[in-house]
Amino acid sequence: MKKELEYFTIDGEFGGNQDWFTNVVMHVGGCAAATACDSCIYFTRKFGMKSLYPFDTWKLNKEEYKKYSQIMKPYLRPRINGVNKLYLYTDGFREYLKDKQKDGGVCVSAEMKEFSGEHTVTEAKQFVRQQIGKEIPIPYLMLRHKNKEKFEDFIWHWFLVIGYEEKEDGFWIRVATYGEETWLNLEELWNTGEKEKGGMIGYCLENV
Repeated sequence: MKKELEYFTIDGEFGGNQDWFTNVVMHVGGCAAATACDSCIYFTRKFGMKSLYPFDTWKLNKEEYKKYSQIMKPYLRPRINGVNKLYLYTDGFREYLKDKQKDGGVCVSAEMKEFSGEHTVTEAKQFVRQQIGKEIPIPYLMLRHKNKEKFEDFIWHWFLVIGYEEKEDGFWIRVATYGEETWLNLEELWNTGEKEKGGMIGYCLENV
């Protein structure tokens, strides 16, 4: 079983990339804002929610993406420990959605499900199946992981899950971050072996 969302490129790169940010704070800690930016671009392209993104989503470029990241920054601002709680993401993104609704209405609900990393991997697989089955990307927060070498680029980091494949060697998720596409084994990723685990966010859509 394989399901992939139709994603986008920006100047030849796969989705957005916080490494583009010239603002020092955003360059270091802007992964939550970048995840929200990419989510909004996806929703605008997929469902026509034009109030979420101020530029043309069919002619994406790095300069406009960087400008957009500064618009998102106040809602998901980098801080000393990062956006290291699921509620910090949902609270911030909810405020962004409310402001955009004032601008003319959107169909992304301000209600979001916080799916804690304390859930079992079996429950995590089902969560991914449900969200991707609805054509909805999933913000994923991973904090610490016992396998620091293998998951170095994903520790203390937000990224988007945009697909999955169930194979004989495991349940694999397709993720977008740092302008690249990567496939990760969810069983290995989810079972962090650490107390600070992170989790996922379930977006809800209205009238779609």
